[in-house]
Amino acid sequence: MSTEDHPAPRSLAEALRARDDASLAALLRSRPDLITPVPTDLTQLATRAGTRASVVRALERLDRFALQTAEALAVAGDPASYDELLGLMAGDARDPDVSAALPAALAALREQALVWGADDRLRLVRTARELLAPSPQHPSPTGLGPSVREATAGMSPGRIQEIVATAGLPSTHDSVSAVEALTSLFTHRRRMKKLLSEAPAESFDVLERLVWGPPYGQVTHDPAPRLRWLLDRGLLLPTAPGTVVLPREVALHLRAGRAHRTPEPLPPAVEPAATHPPQVVDATAAGQAYTALATVEELLKEWDEGGPAVLRAGGLSVRDLKRTAVALDLPEPVAAFWVELAYAAGLIASDGEADERYAPTPAYDEWLERPAAERWAHLAEAWLTATRTSGVVGGRDAKERALSALGPGLDRSAAPEVRHRVLALLAGLPEGAAPDAEAVLARLRWERPLRGPQGTPTAQSTPGTPGTQAAHGTHGAQNPPGTTQASQISQASQGADDLRSRLARWTLTEAELLGVTGRGALSAQGRALIGAPAADRRPRREPEGPGDKLPVHHHRTSAPLAPLSPPEQAAAAAAAARLLAPLLPEPLDHVLLQADLTAVAPGPLRRPLADVLDVLADVESKGGATVYRFTPGSVRRALDAGRSASDLHAFLAEHSRTPVPQPLAYLIDDVARRHGHLRVGAASSYVRCDDDTVLNEILADKRAGALRLRRLAPTVLAAQADPGTLLEGLRAMGYAPAAESAEGDVLITRAHAHRTPPRTAPEPVPDGPPVPDATLLTAAVRAIRAGDLASTAPRKPSQSTAPLAPGELPRTSSAETLATMQAAVLTGEALWIGYVNAEGAASQRVVAPVRVEGGFVTAYDHTADEVRTYPLHRITGVAELADD
Repeated sequence: MSTEDHPAPRSLAEALRARDDASLAALLRSRPDLITPVPTDLTQLATRAGTRASVVRALERLDRFALQTAEALAVAGDPASYDELLGLMAGDARDPDVSAALPAALAALREQALVWGADDRLRLVRTARELLAPSPQHPSPTGLGPSVREATAGMSPGRIQEIVATAGLPSTHDSVSAVEALTSLFTHRRRMKKLLSEAPAESFDVLERLVWGPPYGQVTHDPAPRLRWLLDRGLLLPTAPGTVVLPREVALHLRAGRAHRTPEPLPPAVEPAATHPPQVVDATAAGQAYTALATVEELLKEWDEGGPAVLRAGGLSVRDLKRTAVALDLPEPVAAFWVELAYAAGLIASDGEADERYAPTPAYDEWLERPAAERWAHLAEAWLTATRTSGVVGGRDAKERALSALGPGLDRSAAPEVRHRVLALLAGLPEGAAPDAEAVLARLRWERPLRGPQGTPTAQSTPGTPGTQAAHGTHGAQNPPGTTQASQISQASQGADDLRSRLARWTLTEAELLGVTGRGALSAQGRALIGAPAADRRPRREPEGPGDKLPVHHHRTSAPLAPLSPPEQAAAAAAAARLLAPLLPEPLDHVLLQADLTAVAPGPLRRPLADVLDVLADVESKGGATVYRFTPGSVRRALDAGRSASDLHAFLAEHSRTPVPQPLAYLIDDVARRHGHLRVGAASSYVRCDDDTVLNEILADKRAGALRLRRLAPTVLAAQADPGTLLEGLRAMGYAPAAESAEGDVLITRAHAHRTPPRTAPEPVPDGPPVPDATLLTAAVRAIRAGDLASTAPRKPSQSTAPLAPGELPRTSSAETLATMQAAVLTGEALWIGYVNAEGAASQRVVAPVRVEGGFVTAYDHTADEVRTYPLHRITGVAELADD
C-alpha cells in the first residue's frame, strides 16, 4: 500500500477511516467499551477511543512488552519515528530479542488504537501520553524525568546562557536556541561522552545513582562541589527551590539509549516442575471429582431441613461457618469454597422467609437425579465462570467490614479470566506435566503487568532509594514533590497485583479440589472444560539404535485460549462430563456387614441404599470406602422414621454381601422391643406406660428432676417440659420413648426437607462490557461506515443556512424539506439528511428519494444499502450533496 494512494493521516479519526472492516472489527472486539453504544461515525469512535476511561482499560489489557513500548513512546518525540522507538527499546546495542519483538508490540498498540500514524510519524494518543509521560506529580514508569526543554521552561534566560557557556557551547541570542544547543549536546553520544569524561568521580556517582530513577533530588542552598559541577553544566536542572532533576536526555545517554532498565520482549516460560503419567493424572482428578460430589451432597444434606440463618447484612455468620466446617470435617477456608460453589451452581439460596435461612433449592433435587459426571460438570462450569471468590472470606472490604461466606462483596470480576488463563497455561504444557506455581504467577504478571489505581503502570523504583539521598547530599533531606504519590501508586499496584496473584493461587488449589487437575497437572476433562484440544496419547516409539532419530515432539505453545461463550461453555462442560464418566466408580447396591456393628461401603452407593443407611447408621469414616456404625440411637432413629424391626432385618439381608451378624440383629430387636414402651404426649406433656414399675424407676432417678414429673395415675406421669424436651431427657436416661398423637397413635418422625422457592444462580459480575459476537461486530462496522459516509459526504453550500459543524445534523423547515425531497425525486439526486428515530437517536444518512407521499418518503439509503421509508416529521433537515 503506497503512501501516495493513502496520504498520512492527520488524526486518529483519519487513521481509523483508512482501516478495512476486519481491522475495525478487531478494534471493537479488543475494546468492547467502544461499541456501547455503537458510535454514529468514525469521528465519534476516535473521540471515544481517546477518553480517559477507555484508554485506561486498554492499557490494562496490554502485556508487559507492549506496555513498555507505549511507555517509550510517551517519552519519545511527538511524533516519533520507528528508529527512535527502536533506540529507546533496544538501546544502542540493538538487543536482537527486543528488535524482533517490537513490530508485533507496535502492531498491537495500533490495533488497539493507542498508536496511529506511519512508521516515520508514530503518535501515541494524547490521553495515553498524559497517563504515561513523566511529570513531578506523576513519575514515569521508565524512571525518566522531563526533557531539557521542559525542565528549563521557567528558567531565566541569563541562567540558561550561563549553563550553555559552562558546557562549552557558543552563546546564542535567545533561550530557545540555547535549549536546542544543550539538547543537541546531550543527545550526541561522542560529545556527551567527552563532557562526562571531565566530570569528577563523585559527580559521576551522583548521576549513576539517579539514572534509573527517581530522577528528582533535593539540594541545599549551597550545594556540594560534586553537585555544583553538574548544575553548572545542566546535567542537573532545578525544577523548584531546593529540587533538581536529571534531564531525560542525560539519563538516556547514561542508559545507552534504553528507556527501561530491563525490557521484557519474551514472556516468562512456564516449564514443567513434575511430570506424571496422564492416566495417573486423570485417575487422581476423577477421585477428587468424586470427593467433590460427595462433599457438596453432604453439605446440602446438613442443610436439608433448613440451614443457618442469614445475617442481617447478608451472608453466613462466623459461628455457622465453623459449625459447617466441623460437620464436613474440613478447614474453614475449604468449607467456604464448597458453600460458595454450591451457591454459584444454584443449589442453595436464602428461603426469603421472615426468619430467613439458607436451604437447598428445587434445582438441588433435579441435580441429584442426574448422572455423577453431569453433576460434576455442572459444578465445574459454575466454578469456572463465577465471579464470587471464596478466598476473600474473612477479609475486609474498603469500609473495613468483614466479608462473610454467601455475603455481599465477594465478587471479583477478574476471577473468571484468571481461572481460564491459568488452566490455559496448564493446557500448553505436555500432558501430565505440573508447573511450578511461581512460574505461572510470573507469566500472569507479564501478561497483565502492575497497574496503579488509575490504570497506569507504576515507576520502576520507589522513593527512598540511595539515588535520592545521593542527590540530596544530606541525610535528613525529604523526598521531592510527587514521590509520595508515586509511593501510593506503587502500593496500590502491589495490592492489585496481589489480588491477581491470589486469584491464580486459589485457582490452582480449587482446580485440584474440584478434580479439574490431578497432582497439579491438567486432566483430560479439564482440557475439555476450557475448550482446549485433546492431547495425543499415541505411544511414542523408543530409539532402536544410536543413529535412530526420533521426531521431536513439541508441546503446544500457551497461546491464549479465548474464553468461551455460554453456549460453547455448556458444550465444553458436556464434553468434559463424557470424558469423566468412565473414570468414576459405578454406584454399588450392597455393603459388607461386620460383627463389630459396622458396615463397609466399598464404593459409592446407589441413592436409595445410601439414604436408608444415613438414617439407620452413623458415618464413622469416609474415603475410598465409607464405614457406617450402628448404634442404639441410629436404630431408634430408623424406627422413629416409621420402619419396623422386620423391615430393617429384611433391608440388611437384601443389601449385605455378608450374613447379618448376630450382634446387629440383637441390637435391632432389643431397641425395637423397648421402642414405644413409653409414650410421650402433649398435656404440657405426659409419659404413659403400661408397666408402672418403669414409671417408678423414672421418678426415683435423680436425672429426671429437671423434667419436674408428677404421677397423675398409676400408668401416667405429667411433666412441665414440652414433649420434645421430655423425649430427649428420657432418651438421655437410657429409655426408648415414642411420641404419640392425641388419638394415642405412635407419631412417625421423618425429616422434612426444606426447600427455597425456585431460585436462579447468581449472575457473574462482568469485567467491563461483554465481548461482542461476530454478528454484532458486522452490524456495528456497517453502521459506523454508513454514518461516516453520511457525515463526510461533500455538500453544496446553502444560502439559507449557516455552515454546519462536523457531526451536526442539517436543519431546514418542513416546507423546505418537502420541496427538496420532491425535487430530488424528479432529478434522481442524492441528499444528505438528518434523522431522529423513535428512540430519539439521531443519525446522518445519504439517501436518493424515490417517492414522497402521505407524509413519508421512500428512498434508497446509500448508508444502509437498501430501500427504506422515513416519516417526514422525523427528518431534521436536508442538504444537497456536491456534484463530485
